[in-house]
Amino acid sequence: MSILPLDYLHERAAFDRGARFVVGLDEVGRGPWAGPVVACAARLIGPAPAGLNDSKKLTAKRREALVPFLLACCDVGFGEATVAEIDALNIRQATHLAMRRAVEALPTPPDHLLIDGNDCPAWVACSFDLIIGGDGLSPSIAAASVLAKTRRDQGMVALAQQHPGYGWDSNAGYGTKAHQDGLAKHGVTQHHRRSFAPIRKMLCS
Repeated sequence: MSILPLDYLHERAAFDRGARFVVGLDEVGRGPWAGPVVACAARLIGPAPAGLNDSKKLTAKRREALVPFLLACCDVGFGEATVAEIDALNIRQATHLAMRRAVEALPTPPDHLLIDGNDCPAWVACSFDLIIGGDGLSPSIAAASVLAKTRRDQGMVALAQQHPGYGWDSNAGYGTKAHQDGLAKHGVTQHHRRSFAPIRKMLCS
């Protein structure tokens, strides 16, 4: 797999503007039919480990191998929004809630956020940059991406032990054929997002 090195362009620009606590922010789990949405806020306090990149460009084995190195070189905060919150708020607002919880879990509040994507949550009070594809451009966002992805995947593996038959240990709750077959055979669980159209359709049929 070809991995392009990340640079610190966005981090340096924030520091040059006077920021001291620059934090990358990313989320995982907008699209799945089951499970929470998970966010991570990561502030690099040392050099990023070699091979760090957008979590989607790394294998699960590589992501898991990076985790201890990231935890050693980052201040980290995690946040989640539950399935109930996703259904009550909608996925966009629930994602923003998870991101706020991740930032609030940091040991030091950020004075600048590097946010993956183009959607800034309303609660953000400090300066920020929205960076489309930021998890492949900024080491801070990439660190958050890998940590959030690994944490959510581990959670879905744990849920798969409680609810076998949906393939959550391999599909992370996305609407794969295995997941669809599991729904047809076993029905909807409390971990399914009832506000999502495929699940809502099953409940209404």
